[in-house]
Amino acid sequence: MKVISTTVLAVRKGEEVAIGGDGQVTVGTSVIKHTAKKIRKLYKDQVIVGFAGSAADSMALMERFEKKLEEFRGNLLRASVELAKDWRMDKYLRRLEALLLVADKNHILLISGNGDIIEPDEPVLAIGSGGDIARAAALALYRNTSMNAVEIVEKSLQIASEICIYTNHNFLIEKL
Repeated sequence: MKVISTTVLAVRKGEEVAIGGDGQVTVGTSVIKHTAKKIRKLYKDQVIVGFAGSAADSMALMERFEKKLEEFRGNLLRASVELAKDWRMDKYLRRLEALLLVADKNHILLISGNGDIIEPDEPVLAIGSGGDIARAAALALYRNTSMNAVEIVEKSLQIASEICIYTNHNFLIEKL
């Protein structure tokens, strides 16, 4: 699934994990909103979620993910697997067009409606139209600087916003 119109980036470095996203909402070729909040903290502020895709679909998935986190007492891996199973098998959920990036202190995961749960080799992962740009910038900064996770996310989103027309410079960054 190719999701356009946003950039969400997750980085874990040392003891810190951060997920950030831009605030732009685009419909067709028009920017409708500049300050959307695509990042949330869940489960007693121990998990961060970022989303790309349809806002309604993303919110529905995030609510389901939050219920899974409660059911499995904050176990990110188990909650992610159970959400992906539901998403893949449920006739209603299969139609939802969104991607989720989820992270806790130990894991960064991408969850898709195809049943994918992907944990990257290096703790840098991105989604959305500017995701590849932000991820490339973040990998370079992660490997070659002493910047912390929040600094890497902010600088990488800035670079993406300068290149991707679907990404703006109004960032929301959450960290654990």
